[in-house]
Amino acid sequence: MFIGSLQTNPDTSMAGAFPQPGNITLQNYSNINSSINLFRGLINSGIFTGGVILCTVVFGLLVGYALAQLSFRGRGIVFGMMLLVQMIPFQLLLIPLYVLIVRDYGLGDTYLGMILPFAINSTAVFVFRQYFLQVPASLFEAARIDGASELRILWQVAVPLVRPALVTAILLTFIGPWNEFLWPFLVTKEQSMQPLAVSLANYISNIAATASNPYGAILAGACVLAAPAIILFIVFQRQFISTNLGSSTKG
Repeated sequence: MFIGSLQTNPDTSMAGAFPQPGNITLQNYSNINSSINLFRGLINSGIFTGGVILCTVVFGLLVGYALAQLSFRGRGIVFGMMLLVQMIPFQLLLIPLYVLIVRDYGLGDTYLGMILPFAINSTAVFVFRQYFLQVPASLFEAARIDGASELRILWQVAVPLVRPALVTAILLTFIGPWNEFLWPFLVTKEQSMQPLAVSLANYISNIAATASNPYGAILAGACVLAAPAIILFIVFQRQFISTNLGSSTKG
């Protein structure tokens, strides 16, 4: 993909997978940027993804802690319903969500309208719950005896002990909203509000046919879209590996 984004003349043969000095240019990046404003698309994607991650962590910690350490009637039913939500395809909820958020709340072409449907992630809730269950209950009981409130216990006792869960939730959550296309495409009509994935799709549909080198421009945009995810994986590669190893270890 990266080599194709640098080609002056597209080469889709096997030889095109290797760089040719006479067929390399950065013009494709300039062309795609002049059409869809890559920087603005990255900013929109970053705000959208950052908002989803923030909501996921906050609500995930609160709900996961409640399901793991608080005793209340119907706790098992709530946990079962949370697991059931994971079985419902998001596409089935598109129409009622669109009516609720865009028509009733008037949040079309806003960051909040993009973030709300993804604010609570049941997978993150499950991850936090499992981590909180592993923390000895005596620590929480001691804090309650000292007069600490549940929120203080969560912030000062529980959160420092489950930092691996925070990293896991952030890493698992990031890739979804960063690559999300369908929902932002429905709720954003102004190009200045569209995440990069939506802007790139609009370029393919509306502009690519008239471009001088659409193949190279599309690959250039795809490289820009993929770069943050690749960088995140490289930086947190050890956490990815430890998370996978930890999930496969019993006892």
